[in-house]
Amino acid sequence: MNRLIPIMSRADISPEYRDTPIGDLLEYHNLNRDYETYTQAQLLIGMCMDNRKHLHIPDNFAFIIRAGGANLRYSEFKVSYAIAVGGVRSIALIGHNQCGMVNLVARKELFIKGLIENAGWEPELAEQHFMNFAPMFEIGNEVDFVLSEAKRLRQQYPKIQVAPLMYKVEDNLLYQVKED
Repeated sequence: MNRLIPIMSRADISPEYRDTPIGDLLEYHNLNRDYETYTQAQLLIGMCMDNRKHLHIPDNFAFIIRAGGANLRYSEFKVSYAIAVGGVRSIALIGHNQCGMVNLVARKELFIKGLIENAGWEPELAEQHFMNFAPMFEIGNEVDFVLSEAKRLRQQYPKIQVAPLMYKVEDNLLYQVKED
């Protein structure tokens, strides 16, 4: 987590993000900036589905796609829609620490047991389901993943500003991620 840049004042926001929807997001969430009124989304936020995260942003400010690990690989049509039809020109990709999509193998038995007990699945089908999908959704290290996903999205959408950010569940704040 030593690659995280805390945002405690407007001056902490990287110049490339200041006075952009990314900078506005950081100001709204971390710095309690007064809300403006929006009639259309200014950016797309891709973030994890984890229930411990809540953003402080005004209504109509952003499209939000929640997917395990902030993994947008299987949401590309939605991303394209937000850009093509929604007109957004910025993407904030927000990973977080303590993510459940890290080291999925360690949760295999819990996953299978949960599907059996909570959903009524047969053990063999629950295990097969885990084995088929866990490799697609495993993200490895949270910071490394958000950086690689930001790079992938920049290649896919070269005119769109993509910012890799992290959310720390301990303090509920957003951090910029240092890029090489």
